Amino acid sequence: MRILKSWLSLLPGFHLANMFEVLIIAAIVYVLLNWIMSTRAFTLLKGIFVILLFTFVAFVFRLTTIQWIIEKFSTVAVIALVIIFQPELRKALEQLGSRWMIGSLVSAADTHNMLSKESASMISKAVFQMAAVRTGALIVIEQNEKLGDFISTGIPINGDISTGLIINIFEKNTPLHDGAVIVRGNTIAAATCYLPLSESMSISKDLGTRHRAALGISEITDSITIVVSEETGHVSCAYRGKLIDIREEKDLDSLLFGRINKAEVKLFRRLRVSSGDRSNG
Repeated sequence: MRILKSWLSLLPGFHLANMFEVLIIAAIVYVLLNWIMSTRAFTLLKGIFVILLFTFVAFVFRLTTIQWIIEKFSTVAVIALVIIFQPELRKALEQLGSRWMIGSLVSAADTHNMLSKESASMISKAVFQMAAVRTGALIVIEQNEKLGDFISTGIPINGDISTGLIINIFEKNTPLHDGAVIVRGNTIAAATCYLPLSESMSISKDLGTRHRAALGISEITDSITIVVSEETGHVSCAYRGKLIDIREEKDLDSLLFGRINKAEVKLFRRLRVSSGDRSNG
């Protein structure tokens, strides 16, 4: 017993601050592992593990030539890793800044540019009219996080929202139908905008480019993105990396006008998560 007490006395004191440190480190490790498992980084990580295993074998069996090569290339390898993981690292930093810090700080302050009830209703009506005739569409609703970089990739419209204008933009074989429409406040800011495609490994292979683009923009911003499938006429909505089916116009109305506040989060939970709209659109 005395020996055990003497050993314990050698350990540093454990305080409340230490508990918080452990929790923070555990959370960081969990987020890091979750990020690695959900991206291509997991495949690359397996390759790195093979190299580390080879390095360990070289040091155990004292393969001096290989040890020398590894030591000389170790610094270059770190830089190479940053270059290889650049897309994943950039995406992770975008999510960190937009979701956890910047988005939460400005959400309460930036409420003057909200979508009105009338505008939300006109968008919903246009979406389901297009769905009825299977006209493909991709509409991004800007919220607190600004989409200026994506708006600049398209053709400026700066027109008031109307059902007819939205339908006319996505009419087949027209110059503006390809790409995304971005809505800022109560105006259509631009059309034919380019969006980043999601690289998530968990997305159904049956989903087409429009759905991947909707998920891609929703993963790095707080925007609400509506997709109308050109093949099936199904309406989907992407938010925070989740894609759900929208079955009724009133549900889409509620989501758009509520701008995903606490009441609308309940609606998202109630709606069925999309298992994969079998569409190329």
